[in-house]
Order: sequence, then structure tokens, then C-alpha cells
Amino acid sequence: MDLLHTAAAFGAAFLAGVINSVAGGGTLVTFPTLIWLGLNSVAANATSTVAIWPGTVASIWGYRRELRTTPPRLFSLVFPSVAGGLAGAWLLRFTPPALFDRLVPFLILFATLLFMAQEPIQRRLKTGEASGHQSSRWLAGAILFQFLVAIYGGYFGAGIGIFMLAALSIIGLKEMHQMNALRLLLGGAINGVAVVYFIVHRMVYWPDVLVMVVGAIAGGWGGAGFARRIGGAAIRRIVVAVGFVLALSFFLRR
Repeated sequence: MDLLHTAAAFGAAFLAGVINSVAGGGTLVTFPTLIWLGLNSVAANATSTVAIWPGTVASIWGYRRELRTTPPRLFSLVFPSVAGGLAGAWLLRFTPPALFDRLVPFLILFATLLFMAQEPIQRRLKTGEASGHQSSRWLAGAILFQFLVAIYGGYFGAGIGIFMLAALSIIGLKEMHQMNALRLLLGGAINGVAVVYFIVHRMVYWPDVLVMVVGAIAGGWGGAGFARRIGGAAIRRIVVAVGFVLALSFFLRR
């Protein structure tokens, strides 16, 4: 690895750590960078997941204050996250990606529009005033949705934050930093099990991983503090912008 290669890998991971901490979508930076640096798409995907996961863990620690105030029942979403993440990692290893690649931009665009419309949807569904029975029903739906999101996350992962934020807003969470903290925790669970799978099956390129881990941790740690300073409204705008950029980039790749 020459100096330019090392600098590109580190810089992409640092930027991905910041983006993932604030709104999600860091894979959009690391994945094409690794392809540009010479890896094939499957190796780039696996290497990107392994490299930026420690940055997600750093961001979770940065949001530990918000996680303490999260309703305990929502931590049940960790279980479908782990199961779906493992299933998605398995699919990456054995399933041709062509069909799924064609669906990705539509899925991300839908999730972004859903997130934009979350306040009117909440008012219509009255989730903020839902009874215990209604809340339990919506939580059950969220568990199923999270499992499907986790499959996609283990398979590729770009945009899973958009899906999760949209779902969390619909089931009644309103505080943006709390939503962001839970998104990071669930995303960490999804990618954590995928990381183990990719390492066990020798799907990663370690020279790039070692450089990018440092960048991802630095970006993830700083990103949580940055998100608090700029406020919830600004984060919402960033989330929507990231979603549209993700969708457009995948449409252009088709």
C-alpha cells in the first residue's frame, strides 16, 4: 500500500464514521473508494463493513446518555437485527447481487420520503397517544420490519439508517438524538454479526481494514458530539439529503 492508497482509505473511513454518526450512509463513501483502490465488489463490501463497524461502536458510546432514556421495550429490536444481519451476510456470500442492486435505489428513496412524512403520519396514526395494545401491535410490526432491514444491512447496508429512523419515528419516538442513538445501536448489531461472518469466511482485505478502522473510530467518536451541537432539525435535513444522495447515486449506477 502506497501513501496515496493509505490516505484514501483512511480519509474515506473517517468521513464514513462522521456520516454514520450523524445520519447514516457512510458505506456510500467507503464501498466505492475500496473498488477504486482495486478490490472486487464483494471484497469491497465485506471490507467496508468490517472497517467502519468500530466507528459505529465509538458513536454508540458517544450517544450513551441518550440510550439511557430509551424505552426498554425498544431494545427488543436488537434480536431481529442480529438474526437479519446474519441472514444478509449469508446472502452476500451465495446470492448474485444483480436483482437486489436494481431494487436498492427504490427502497432508499421510499424510506427517505417516509422519513420526510413522519410527523403527518404520526398524527394520522396517533402513535403519540396510542394505547398499550396499539403500541404493542406497532412494536410487533417494527420487529418484523427491522428483521427485513437487517437482512439488507448484512447484505450491503447503505441506507439502513434511513429505514430505521423512518420506522422509529412511526412507532412513536420523537426526540431526534434518541432515535439516532437507537439507530446506531441496532446498526451496530446488524453489522457486528456480519463482521464476524465475513472474517470467519475470509472475505475481507486486511491491509485496508487496519488503516480504515482508525479513521472510522476517529470519525465516529467526533460525529456524535457534532450531531448534538447542530441540533435535531439540522440532523433531519441531513438525513433527508443523505437519503436522496444515496438514491440518486444508486440510480446512476444502474
